[in-house]
Amino acid sequence: MKDFIVAIELGSSKVTGIAGQKNLDGSVNVLAVVKEPSSAFIRKGVVYNIDKTAQCLQSVVKKLENQLHQQVAQVYVGVSGQSIRGVRNAVARDLAAGTIVTEAMVDELVDANRTMDYADLEILDTAVQEYKVDSQYQQDPVGIQCTRLEGNYLNILQRKAFYKNFNKCFEAAGIPIAEILNAPLALADAVLTEQERRSGCALVDIGADTTTVSVYSKNILRHLAVIPLGGANITKDIATLQMEESDAEKMKLKYGSAYTDNNEIDNNLKYSIDQDRQVESRKFIEIVEGRLEEIVENAWYQVPSEYCDKLLGGIILTGGGANMPNIERAFQSHTHIEKVRVAKAPIPAIVGGNDDIKSKNAMMNTVLGLLMKGDMNCGGADIDPNADLFNSSKPSIVVEGPDQRPARKPGEIPAGVIRTEAEKQKAEEEARLKREEEERLQREKEEAEAAERERQRRENSAWNKFKKGVLNFGKKMIEDEE
Repeated sequence: MKDFIVAIELGSSKVTGIAGQKNLDGSVNVLAVVKEPSSAFIRKGVVYNIDKTAQCLQSVVKKLENQLHQQVAQVYVGVSGQSIRGVRNAVARDLAAGTIVTEAMVDELVDANRTMDYADLEILDTAVQEYKVDSQYQQDPVGIQCTRLEGNYLNILQRKAFYKNFNKCFEAAGIPIAEILNAPLALADAVLTEQERRSGCALVDIGADTTTVSVYSKNILRHLAVIPLGGANITKDIATLQMEESDAEKMKLKYGSAYTDNNEIDNNLKYSIDQDRQVESRKFIEIVEGRLEEIVENAWYQVPSEYCDKLLGGIILTGGGANMPNIERAFQSHTHIEKVRVAKAPIPAIVGGNDDIKSKNAMMNTVLGLLMKGDMNCGGADIDPNADLFNSSKPSIVVEGPDQRPARKPGEIPAGVIRTEAEKQKAEEEARLKREEEERLQREKEEAEAAERERQRRENSAWNKFKKGVLNFGKKMIEDEE
């Protein structure tokens, strides 16, 4: 029995499962890769059919187990897709003069931010921007004396219905989750250099149905947005030339270019659709570049204005859409950012015999990023090679496997990790019990204080003063007689 990590990415065109081992030098050895088409039940990165998604997940896990000859006990999974976006928020506390900021004060601000209520939206993750200590900005305010502490955060939100559907899929499939990860952050950690994130850059992940834009500056995620446009939109536009989408996809891969100089277009050249039909090259180029231009402009629009002229690290492209020839020139032309590169593969070395890994075509970067984030063993018991792996519709998940990490409290959740629905419910229940206990103690304190005030009031009342005076007078008379 061997240890390995398993990661699953739910994409718009396919669900990808991958198993691998981390080496001491930071490289990753890929042991197994499985892909299943998903366009029938996942649209724009969002689950729309829970049952079909669950069945697909079961199939992916079983095929991974078949390659590994070992059961998968738990998996890492990434969240991305339409409706995910970053929203800034600030939480402030006024402090007494001479107060020194403590870790507890910072944690209180983090917890207060996590309790923000957004209608129909779930806080998936939070990226700390900086803390304002009086009038100065600090990354770490602990130990500084101030009278006002403000935390600035970027909350990563998704529609609550999408978040719940995502969790229900794995519950229905009977697949334990080791951890839910913020896929765009895992991708950024895999393909961006520290210098790019520090000096400022925009990571643009062009997928089938969506394009994700992540903006970094000073090693901090400053903005995150997903636009509902991707490579499939180009294919659909080509299909308007009276052809099947499958043929349109082939033409896109064969003839498509993100940028063509007008002087380089041959007006007499025609591209073959099939044996009987052709299309003028100029018309084809205009269709492809028209939709690609829309993707570029919408992606660039997501970069906050205060960072547009500060992207010294440039624009980094990845995802299947980044494979289109001259994609760098298209982004340079529309954004006027000269420094543009395509991240074909993660920065750490990836080793494996699978063709998808060898090709380094930027299409596996997200799931590889999820794999590299994993730190818990996902391997279960060995599988009997003589058993029929596909005899049962139930997944061959075992409970007797590696221990799962205990649910983290809000203050313990690192950036990029998202609570599962079960962890969220448990945390909410614990918060409710804590709140009720605090309210009970506060009521008891108030009741005790009220009783004490009533006792003092009675003692100080005119009648009590009169009784005390009579008693003291009588006592004095007796003492005088003695």
